This record gives sequence, structure tokens and C-alpha cells, in this order.
Amino acid sequence: TQLTHTFKALSAEALHSNNASFLKLAETALGQFQTQATGDLAQRQQAIDSLVQPLQTSLTKVESHLQELEGKRTAAYAQLREQITALSTSQLQLQAETANLAKALRAPTVRGRWGEIQLKRVVEMAGMVEHCDFIQQATVKTDTGHLRPDMVVQLPFQRNIVVDAKAPLAAYLEALDVNDDGQRQAKLKDHARHIRTHIGQLGNKAYWDQFQPSPEFVVLFLPGEIFFSAALEQDPGLIEAGIQQRVILATPTTLIALLKAVAYGWQQAQVTENAQKISDLGRELYERVRTFTGHMGKLRRGLDSSVEHFNKAVGSLESRVLVSARKFKELGAASGDDIEILGHVDHVPRTLLAIDSHGDGHHAKDAP
Repeated sequence: TQLTHTFKALSAEALHSNNASFLKLAETALGQFQTQATGDLAQRQQAIDSLVQPLQTSLTKVESHLQELEGKRTAAYAQLREQITALSTSQLQLQAETANLAKALRAPTVRGRWGEIQLKRVVEMAGMVEHCDFIQQATVKTDTGHLRPDMVVQLPFQRNIVVDAKAPLAAYLEALDVNDDGQRQAKLKDHARHIRTHIGQLGNKAYWDQFQPSPEFVVLFLPGEIFFSAALEQDPGLIEAGIQQRVILATPTTLIALLKAVAYGWQQAQVTENAQKISDLGRELYERVRTFTGHMGKLRRGLDSSVEHFNKAVGSLESRVLVSARKFKELGAASGDDIEILGHVDHVPRTLLAIDSHGDGHHAKDAP
């Protein structure tokens, strides 16, 4: 029993000692492990932060850029909307103005005035200035009444070209308003027929007999290319009909070409006139230079004669007069400075350089 109690006491003491040692060892190991785990966790946290930080920065920049793009998109959308609204308003205004223009062009007086304005613009673009090369609204009185073409283009050498502007647009404008193809075709045929009628009327006026001298034709000006092409499509014989009536159909493009040719003719005429003036001026200048050199020659001969007489006078003065006059001072009858010695004049005027027919210069005589 005593042994048992002793063994139990020893066992209990050993167990307590082992438990305390185990707990202390476990606490020490656990503390070390916890410290190591804490360091590893901090390192991993730092590594994760180093990986996540650039992503966060990039996402922040992307977000800022997206916000900026969204702001620009909103502003651009608002501006585009305003422009579309303005364009729509302008389109409506253009439609209204086009309708008003079409309505105005249906009046014959307005069409005629518009044709005259187009004609004036074409002449200005061609460089044919109004006060110089053409006359608007020239009127000629004939047995059948007054003839008033829209323009008379003046050619060199007192010649003329008569131009008459016509704007038969009624049928053409009606064709644009028609939706049916058959009716539109009929209106376009009427448009071609109206132009053929104008060709006949203009040919019967015979402007070339009233504005002399003038080529035996007159120019019928249509103020738009589309008007001529539409009529020619319906009536291909319009050009031949005009030639037979001595009427040349012209659109702005062809009339500009014609006026450019006339302007070139004026330039050549001016060059010819200037050449004649230059020739006359050269002849006059030559005569004046010849007269002037004649006067210079007479002046040189006079200077030569004056120098010769001066030298003779100096020689006579020295040899005849001053020799005796100087003796007065030697004899004591005079005082003061000596009488100045007069020398001969050795310089002569320079001879003018003569030019021969080959352009080579030579002197008529040697000059010192």
C-alpha cells in the first residue's frame, strides 16, 4: 500500500512535470509558429498589394478616361443634335425658298431678268468688262419697230456679235412638279418646242442686218446647262435648226468659251496697236537723239574753237605782253606778287561714241 501510494505520488508528479514541460514546449513552438506565420502573412500581403496596386491604378485611370469620354460623348451628342436640328431647319427654309424661286420663275418678266443677270455674270467671268468690250440693251430702230438685243459684244476692228438671252422655263418647271412619267415627258417636249419657237423668232429678227459689221448669226443664250440638255434630249435637231436659222445656241459654258476667244482677239489687237505705237515712238526717239547729237557736235566744235583761240591768246599774252610787264618789277616800278603764269589748255572734249549697223562701238576720232 505504501509502495502504491508512493508510486502514485511519483506518477502524479512525473505526469504534472511532463504536462508542464509539454505545455511550455508547445507554447514555445506555437509562439514561434505564430510569429513565423505572421511574418509570412505580412510578406504575402505585401506581395499581393504589389500585384494589385498597378491594377488598381490602371482601373482608376480607365475609370477617369471613361468618365472623360462620356463627357465628350455627351457634349458631342448635344452638338450633333443641335447641328441636325439646324440642318433640318435650313432644309425646310431651302425647300420654302426653292418653292418661292420656282414660283417666281414662272413669271415671264422675272425669267427674263434672271436670264439677263446670268448673261452679265457670264460676261464678267469671261473678263469682258462692260464699259470696254460689250454694251447691254443696245436698241436699234427698224421699219418693223425697235430691236433690243440683250447684249452686243464688240469685236476688234469695229465688228459685233449679238447675244439674246432667253429663259423658257415654264414647261420645264411644270415637268418637275409632275409625278406621272407620261405627263413629265409631255412637258419636256413642250419645253423643247418653246426653245425651237424662240430660235425661229430670233432668226426672223435678222440682227446681223441691223448691227453692221457683224457675223451673219446671232447667239441665243440659255441661262442653264440643264435647260439645254433637257430640250436637246427631247428634240435632237435643235442645233441643226438653229444653224439653219443662223442662231447659235449657247449655255454659260459655251458662251464663256466664245467670250474668252473674243477677249483673246482684243488682246492680240491691243498687242498689234501697241507694236505700231512702239514703232512710231522708236522712230520719233531716234530723230530726237539724232537732233540732240547734232547739237552736241556743234557744241564740241565750238569748244574746240574756243580752246584753240584761248591757247593762241595765252601764247600772244606771254610772248608779247607779260614779258614787258614783268620788267617793271625788275626796274623797281612795281611791287607785290608776280604776275600769274597762264598755261595752255591741253584737254579737249570727248568724242561721242558712234554705233555702227552691227552694234559695234567705235570713235569717230581718237580723243585723249
